[in-house]
Amino acid sequence: MVAVALIFAACDGDSGNNGTGTESGRSSSGEIFSSGGQLSGFSSSSDLSSVNTSSSSSIAVCSNVYGTNTVTDCRDGRIYKTVAIGTQTWMAENLNYADSLAMSNLKGNSWCYENSVDSCAKYGRLYTWTGAMNLASSYQSEWASSVISTPQQGVCPTGWHVPTDAEWTTLVDYLGGFRTAGAVLKSTGRWNEDGNGTDAYGFLALPAGKRDYDGDFGGGGYYAYFWCAPENGAFYAYYRFLSHDSAYMGLDNTNKYHAFSVRCVKD
Repeated sequence: MVAVALIFAACDGDSGNNGTGTESGRSSSGEIFSSGGQLSGFSSSSDLSSVNTSSSSSIAVCSNVYGTNTVTDCRDGRIYKTVAIGTQTWMAENLNYADSLAMSNLKGNSWCYENSVDSCAKYGRLYTWTGAMNLASSYQSEWASSVISTPQQGVCPTGWHVPTDAEWTTLVDYLGGFRTAGAVLKSTGRWNEDGNGTDAYGFLALPAGKRDYDGDFGGGGYYAYFWCAPENGAFYAYYRFLSHDSAYMGLDNTNKYHAFSVRCVKD
């Protein structure tokens, strides 16, 4: 347990594919601490297609709609809550974008927890690192540094991106440091074993769990895992995590084949 703490401060860092079953809340990568929006304003599939000006495997180019503490993803019309914390603006929900026709790198790289559509509605989707970064699956086993931009939009809407660990660190430092940030980031409900937080800033971190490389799901109700943009070698990438039994926001790295949540931050 002590070993993970040594790296807290340094990191550069298609519903239901195959995979069933559950596992314990502990991740195979060795970490120790570890809502979807709604469609609005689009009455038919033709309405949705009208806001997507690109159906290529890259990224749809369109204009998002902003409201009071909300953003409507113009690619699929889904509304996400947003929150300003310090100098940053974050989505206050996990991403739930799934169109693998418009973004071919998502094919076979995103899931609902335990293949339940209801889980996607509550907790957002789980993405492999390459799915989150909108990169070819080949980069799950090779360096991607030559094709990563700063910022890397990845699966996020236009004007948003997958956070670097430096951006996570900015958030954590604003909240008082990694030892206590988890307590104020976690939601006031849905965490098992009295693991709820205060959600003092409206970030609404939920225990969405993960999907392992072998297709098993685990950690739902106990852990939240969020990808960082930076990788740590050909096979690994960094992530942040929260746990039901700790106030920490932890840092670790794991195989890019694992599937975690994505929290987008505004450019």
